[in-house]
Amino acid sequence: MSIDSIDWERQRAFLAVLRTGSLSGAARLLDIAQPTVRRRIAELEVATGAALFTRTPGGLQPTEAGRAVAGHAEAMDHAAAAFVRAASVSAEVAGRVRISASEIIAVEVLPPILAGLQRAHPGLMIDLSPTNRNEDVLRREADIAVRMVRPTQEALVAQRIGDVPLGLHARRDYLAEHGVPHSIAELAQHRIIGVEHDNAILRGMRAQGWPIDLERFGFRSDHDLAQLAAIRAGLGIGFCQIGLAMRDPELVRVLPDTVAVALETWVVTHEDLRSVARIRATFDHLVAGLRGYISA
Repeated sequence: MSIDSIDWERQRAFLAVLRTGSLSGAARLLDIAQPTVRRRIAELEVATGAALFTRTPGGLQPTEAGRAVAGHAEAMDHAAAAFVRAASVSAEVAGRVRISASEIIAVEVLPPILAGLQRAHPGLMIDLSPTNRNEDVLRREADIAVRMVRPTQEALVAQRIGDVPLGLHARRDYLAEHGVPHSIAELAQHRIIGVEHDNAILRGMRAQGWPIDLERFGFRSDHDLAQLAAIRAGLGIGFCQIGLAMRDPELVRVLPDTVAVALETWVVTHEDLRSVARIRATFDHLVAGLRGYISA
């Protein structure tokens, strides 16, 4: 194979291995067989005359030659995504839309909003990705993303929804058994539901004087849905979106005048997709639905 005959599928395989660090991860990302990924990488290495990856205990790492061509492959990826976006323009509100949102928003908040969207537009098909990772709209990992941080990438259309308020909550029967804390000091005597690993929110709270110690948490999980389930089950006191807690008569807000956290919320899409009818309709419906959720 000559270098002139390298096609985009081989470069996609190279990028997938680069992003995931393994042949198996690349195969899952591309939804193809692992031997196919291996073959395409081998064909690329033959065409370029250089090894592109080296095996390490942490997975496949790019060689110097691999790092040298990575930027060019990324540019091809952006160009391919732009081609798809340009070719997908349609005046009909129908077809598939992929939405990415945080675990809690995707599972607890979006389904009734999306139900209203599909009643209005029966031809729409929704792919929903619940993940706390900011999937890349520029790379077409998602058509529309609901993000809890301000977007910084260029070429994005972003609509600020507002702030989703969080507060400490517990089940009524937990508080009946263990008492209601009336101060931060009393809160430390309770079973706290929190994360396994430190994060930016906890570091910010410590900077404000909160005595946070992960080792003292009575229930720990880095998954927001698991924390919410633990609060609902009465395992202790933890953070929950106030709007969700208001739907459950068994949940009681704790220290409402002392503890409050707000998550800035945005709906984001690529500027090339904003004129596509199904994207525009979905984007506008999400904005209206999420604003209604916050205001309620």
